[in-house]
Amino acid sequence: MQYRKFGKLDFEVSALGFGCMRFPVIDNDSSKIDEEEATKMLRYAIDNGVNYIDTAYPYHQKMSEPFVGRALKDGYREKVKLATKLPIWLCEKYEDFEKYLDEQLEKLQTDYIDFYLVHALNKDTWKTCKELDVFKFLDKAIESGKIKYAGFSFHDELDLFKEITDAYDWTFCQIQLNYMDEYYQAGLEGLKYAADRDLAVIIMEPLKGGKLAKKPSEDIKKIWSKSETERTPAEWALRWVWNFPEVTLLLSGMSTMEQIKENIETSKDAYPKSLSKKEVELIDEVKEIYKDKTKIGCTECKYCMPCPNDVMIPNIFSLYNDGHMYSIKDEVKNTYNKIMEREKDGSKCIECGKCERECPQNLPIIEHLKTIHKEFAN
Repeated sequence: MQYRKFGKLDFEVSALGFGCMRFPVIDNDSSKIDEEEATKMLRYAIDNGVNYIDTAYPYHQKMSEPFVGRALKDGYREKVKLATKLPIWLCEKYEDFEKYLDEQLEKLQTDYIDFYLVHALNKDTWKTCKELDVFKFLDKAIESGKIKYAGFSFHDELDLFKEITDAYDWTFCQIQLNYMDEYYQAGLEGLKYAADRDLAVIIMEPLKGGKLAKKPSEDIKKIWSKSETERTPAEWALRWVWNFPEVTLLLSGMSTMEQIKENIETSKDAYPKSLSKKEVELIDEVKEIYKDKTKIGCTECKYCMPCPNDVMIPNIFSLYNDGHMYSIKDEVKNTYNKIMEREKDGSKCIECGKCERECPQNLPIIEHLKTIHKEFAN
């Protein structure tokens, strides 16, 4: 296992962290973790050098934390740094911070959390943080020993990321980054901004929700075949992230023992700046092919929102693009049907034209919604 320094702290952490939101389940029910298999997987990873375990309050319909608590018995808790997250969107008053932390400590069967993150910060939850003074809570939680270090995970625009980074003496942050999302949310600029301030930077979604690990199309296969070293699509994506010296570790939500073994093996020599110029160029070629398969030039700026009839326009366009870019139309169809159940799908468009008047890209949004609904409904 490769280890990297954790920001300004005086210890090293495994470059591969175990994200506990995609364990194998029973009956396709995410709340029913296959505990026997998942325990084997988690302990195998730890036995083979993984020492950072990441969970959160809502994962597996609130069942991840209790499971992790049980799986880390028999001495495994002492072998790892344990991270979980404050569900800030559920907090309505200052006392809620302590309530949720105590509940999480009980579920995880531990006296302290090594790394505690304010979960999924965006402009709305950041407002809650400031209004309820989450900083005071974090200071007290550290002083009491209930948590060792405070950080945050992030889902919004770069300017807000910089504001949050500078607002408190954070030890670390967690951002989404992969070779298709260089400029999405915090992106590469956010990575470097946080690292320059001595924050450890943890990467989530290095495989873009598994999309970059899918069996590639023939045109992408041809590009990967130019490499002197044969690699799986997942390995290419992980190595791209690990290539940045500012990355402390990446989280992988591993669902099978095979994935764990592959990722551990990849991590051993995926050092910063270890990709050759040719290999980086191959990844760039693949990226361009994926981009060329984009059907709708939506930048998800959300100028079209809110829709007067609550249609989830940017989400629907993103789904449609993903279906064609990554050849996952069946998955997209399932997700679209869930949007239909919530009555936020394209068929609910009343053709008022408000979205088209606001769209900076001048997209024919109404026609796109009709096309998508025809392709993916039912």
